[in-house]
Amino acid sequence: MTPTPWPAEGARRFGAVNWLGMWTLYLKEVRRFWKVMTQTIAAPVITTLLYLAIFALAIGKFRPDVHGVPFVEFLAPGLIMMTMIQNAFANTSSSLLISKIQGNIVDVLMPPLSPMELNIGIALAGVTRGLVCGAVTALAMLPFVDLGLAHLWALLFFAAGASLMLSLFGILAGVWSEKFDHLQAVTNFVLLPLTFLSGTFYSVTQLPDFAHKVTLWNPVFYLIDGFRYGVTGHADGAIEIGVALVIGVNLVLWFLCHMLFRTGYRLKA
Repeated sequence: MTPTPWPAEGARRFGAVNWLGMWTLYLKEVRRFWKVMTQTIAAPVITTLLYLAIFALAIGKFRPDVHGVPFVEFLAPGLIMMTMIQNAFANTSSSLLISKIQGNIVDVLMPPLSPMELNIGIALAGVTRGLVCGAVTALAMLPFVDLGLAHLWALLFFAAGASLMLSLFGILAGVWSEKFDHLQAVTNFVLLPLTFLSGTFYSVTQLPDFAHKVTLWNPVFYLIDGFRYGVTGHADGAIEIGVALVIGVNLVLWFLCHMLFRTGYRLKA
């Protein structure tokens, strides 16, 4: 009987996609944030509720309705979306940076996982954390805010699309960063300004003409506006543009992350 030849070095022996390896990587990333859920889930929810309480108690009674929507009900979807995107970004960026600093990034790179599988496993874990934080925040707000459901498709699309966008952006930031100062710079000088100046706390239609035009170039504006449209039925911008932007930006970010994993930029010696 002719012995079965050994497969060539580096050949994949489990088909076109390593489903088990990809699923294992996803579970690893999910369990990483779930094990410290007080820090990764409870803390962001409490912070968001404090934002809601400050705005509702300090100025909520003095603010008129925004396009027929009570101010607190207008504010709540923006806060939920802000929580989702910040935590989706934090999950992927911190995971990669900590692995690089501790030197155990090799445990992710050595298994037989393709760049696509690495991208999917890490990115979807960030999406999971973003959606979990958003869902828990919404549930925590229900006793205080009347959250509606005007368009289910928009709510689901923008929640998942925004979490994926910031999860992929977090991968880029985590790969690029070489120390926590670099990652904190991205958070403080890119993510926070884009979030706070995107209509989270106000309607962009109230801005001066120049500021309004500048805001329309902010991608986070369309994430918050689309999610708010799903909850309240009102949008300050064009929903069609928001849908196209989410799809287009996610495709570009996905390609960039794929190329980083493929080349090993700042991941391999």
